[in-house]
Amino acid sequence: MKSHASLITCGLALSAGFFFAGSAAAEQDSVTKEVIQLPTKEGVAEITPPQFSPYAGRNFPTKVYWGDTHLHTAVSVDAGTMNRIGQEDAFRFARGEEITTTHGLRAKLSRPLDFLVISDHAEMYGLMPQLLSGDQEILSTEPGKRWYDALTKGDNQKKFDTAMEIVVSLSGDEPPIKSDAAVKNAWQNYTALADKYNEPGRFTALIGYEWTAIGGFNLHRNVIFRGDASVANRTVPLSQYDSQNPEDLWKHLAALEDKIGAEVLAIPHNGNLSNGRMFTVETFDGQPLTKELAAMRAQYEPLVEVTQIKGDGETHPFLSPNDEFADYESWDKSNLNGTEAKTKDMLQWEYAREALKNGLKLEDKLGVNPYKFGMIGSTDSHTSMAAVEEENFFGKHSGVEPEPHRWEHVVIEAPDPEFTIKGWQQAAGGYAGIWATENTREAIFDAMKRKETYATTGPRMTVRFFGGWDFDDADAKTRLPASAGYAKGVPMGGDLSAAPEGKAPTFLVAAAKDPYSGNLDRIQIVKGWMNADGETEEKVYDVVWSDDRKPGPDGKLPPVGNTVDVENATWSNSIGEPEMITVWTDPDFDPDQRAFYYARVIEIPTPRWTAYEAKRFNVEMTGDVPMTTQERAYTSPIWYTPRG
Repeated sequence: MKSHASLITCGLALSAGFFFAGSAAAEQDSVTKEVIQLPTKEGVAEITPPQFSPYAGRNFPTKVYWGDTHLHTAVSVDAGTMNRIGQEDAFRFARGEEITTTHGLRAKLSRPLDFLVISDHAEMYGLMPQLLSGDQEILSTEPGKRWYDALTKGDNQKKFDTAMEIVVSLSGDEPPIKSDAAVKNAWQNYTALADKYNEPGRFTALIGYEWTAIGGFNLHRNVIFRGDASVANRTVPLSQYDSQNPEDLWKHLAALEDKIGAEVLAIPHNGNLSNGRMFTVETFDGQPLTKELAAMRAQYEPLVEVTQIKGDGETHPFLSPNDEFADYESWDKSNLNGTEAKTKDMLQWEYAREALKNGLKLEDKLGVNPYKFGMIGSTDSHTSMAAVEEENFFGKHSGVEPEPHRWEHVVIEAPDPEFTIKGWQQAAGGYAGIWATENTREAIFDAMKRKETYATTGPRMTVRFFGGWDFDDADAKTRLPASAGYAKGVPMGGDLSAAPEGKAPTFLVAAAKDPYSGNLDRIQIVKGWMNADGETEEKVYDVVWSDDRKPGPDGKLPPVGNTVDVENATWSNSIGEPEMITVWTDPDFDPDQRAFYYARVIEIPTPRWTAYEAKRFNVEMTGDVPMTTQERAYTSPIWYTPRG
């Protein structure tokens, strides 16, 4: 029998062996350890070998949760003119239940979502259900009585014309029908419903609304609360009638925190339709941006909705001419309502990648980066249904549900026909992927605040992205990349600073396909930086790809190929890969230059919703209608800041 001292020596050696063989960062990884007490001459020694299970004791997010932070129901005035599905059915649909659409179609998601924000418009919140129910307060007004008669007794054309009149009427300085009591009542009905459908661990119903400002210039934000109805009911939605200045929205959110203890954030969307106003370097009134306002924007707008039905907002081919994937679902002809043409000089203030670059310059100038945001996708559907899969896409609004001519109906009728948007131009997107510790309001909200999020155009692919200084090839050979990721670096949304002498940042990136969608073509890392002259630059790196392709003389990979059978709306996963993982080191790193990095995951080509529609209804669409798509994901960035 060995002595106690020998047991101690043996035990320490065994512990060290497990430590280095299992993970170079096991201790940092917060792995639970069993404490063994052994007597010695000096007292008691504690030996803490790792647990056998590599999953025991993990305290980092281990699951991505899927949801939509931007859904409208019949409670929104613009949706409610045509949509008859209320907020309760919207929650039921998101939870995976089957509902019946406004026009009598049965509808259901392929898989339930994990969370939902019903973000009905603040302007005249709840008016349409009250109007259509014949509420006497509403009908006592001239427009209320006229609209009620037209929507309940008129023919289809009159109903449509009236719906358009109601939508246009929202753009004035005052609401056409004002009832503070009605708004408060509708808001409190909604918050109670959200509490009812919020089931911690199963489904999260976050409370929120949309602040819709500057009409056709789309400075819209979705406001989201961390708390429950008892918190949200201490206010009512701020509307454009209160102010059309985003700076006033931030001040309002700050006041909510100070006065009622509400934790809130706002998510801008569709900068691509703001005609140069979403991501400017000036105040709302055209003055130089101050450090104080930059800090408020960074605090209250930690995320940007970068993809949705009204087009993709990551980047534009004019801004990123060397990026062959830049021209994706572009809406770039005019502002939201087609009243003002877009010029190329506006584009730099509309797209997320350019805003991230401009944020580096502002941080250098002001000491604060107002555009240090993460990325999510959401729908902006006005049908009450968060349905964005290509074969299950119900469109922007309930005026036209799936039928043979939906692809050519007019979504936005502009004064200039060149700016008119037709049905086929809608994108079936997107969703928000959120890495949270659990499916609760608090955990999901907190993940949003720390920007541990990513956007997809619809598919639910799993994406991990970590940055650090010491990732190596061995970290890409594990089935648990997050163990190395959290132990040796920071996740998406995180910060690196003060590069160690002689080191460049390393990134661990991994992606697994959505089992219902296409294989993966490649993973790219997008870098933006500020050079020694104070100007910004960008570069897209292919870091891992499928099918043994090799870059050409220009450094570009050949296309992955295309297996789509458009006529039958099918494809084959005979190309691409189901999963990818790699460690990449920035070959062009300069430790003195501010920079950001984010991952972009590209799928192989698959049928677009228009191909499914043509097949289902046996219609032939015009040659300008795209029939295939390459779905994608965009992670939140990781930022690098030089020393000092």
